[in-house]
Amino acid sequence: MSDHLLYVAASGFESSCQVSCLPAQHRAARLHGHSFWSEVRASLPPGWAPFPGGEVDALREALQFCVEPLDYRHLNDLIDMPTDENIARWIRQRISAPGIQTVGIQSTIHSGVDLDPEQHAHVWRRYLFQSAHQLPNVPAGHKCGRMHGHGFEVIIHANQDVSGRNLSIDYDHLDELWAPIHAELHLACLNDIPGLENPTSEVISAWIWDRLKPQLPELSWVTVYETASCGAHYDGHHYRIWKELTLDSAVQLKRAPQRDPRRRIHGHTFTLRLHVHAPLDRVRGWTVDFGDVKTVFDPIFKQLDHHPLHEVMGDKDADTASIARYVKHLAQSDLPELDRIDLNETRGCGVILHWGELGPALPI
Repeated sequence: MSDHLLYVAASGFESSCQVSCLPAQHRAARLHGHSFWSEVRASLPPGWAPFPGGEVDALREALQFCVEPLDYRHLNDLIDMPTDENIARWIRQRISAPGIQTVGIQSTIHSGVDLDPEQHAHVWRRYLFQSAHQLPNVPAGHKCGRMHGHGFEVIIHANQDVSGRNLSIDYDHLDELWAPIHAELHLACLNDIPGLENPTSEVISAWIWDRLKPQLPELSWVTVYETASCGAHYDGHHYRIWKELTLDSAVQLKRAPQRDPRRRIHGHTFTLRLHVHAPLDRVRGWTVDFGDVKTVFDPIFKQLDHHPLHEVMGDKDADTASIARYVKHLAQSDLPELDRIDLNETRGCGVILHWGELGPALPI
């Protein structure tokens, strides 16, 4: 299966707005403000950036230039109805970059919309619950076989064809649907809930899906974070998991022009997400154990973390796209279920390398 590479960039802006298409009593119909976060994903053609390896910075600069007029402004002066969907449309129409696949807007850290070229809005909303659980079918001695607890996070994803409308799925509607589920899961032992006798992240995501889908036909994914660095998705048919790591590594962009600071040795705390797609083990209740992913990847991690990647990678350049491809080269034989790598050099700025189903966006 061939690789697909998307460059990702993000930028924030502070703005006030008033969404008058909502009922008069709705809180967002009043004048209010947000710390907005915007993101673009683009399939950039060769030669678009000033030099090979400069694509992430060039896309970030294009997005920053695009959203600068929105910063510390009343959005209604620029956008007739500044819903998240319409702000995304405004950016798409004005950003000076080719191959834009999605434009995302987060008006809060817990909710956002990604808009694609076909006017499909991917709406997501994050919820939290605190619970205990134990996994009864894990191997003897596995730490998850003991009763323990997590601050779980759930993201409900819904897709809708908005066809130019101001709003797709109202966040308040998702809140109403989530409330009874939250009441059942919060401050509970999950093993005591019918259907969650083996409450892995995969099983929890499917359990939530089964309760939401009849009431929310637009539901497209359910994401469950078991910890801040790992979790599972379910879309009604397929299970996916991810494991997140950070790499504190040095880099040098060898193809940068003379006197460009990126030609010097510098570095980042990279955020690396490994995405795995595999069938559900009906006994264990998981696809692949998060711990096994970490164990398998650990020798590769030790080659990359706290090292100069421009030396580790030999004659390859150490730009973010090349690093992602290098990680795939090192990991794929030992982790054949791997089908996507997200690598960000700063918050929301990096690449997505995938050779399977792309799956949902995760908040940044």
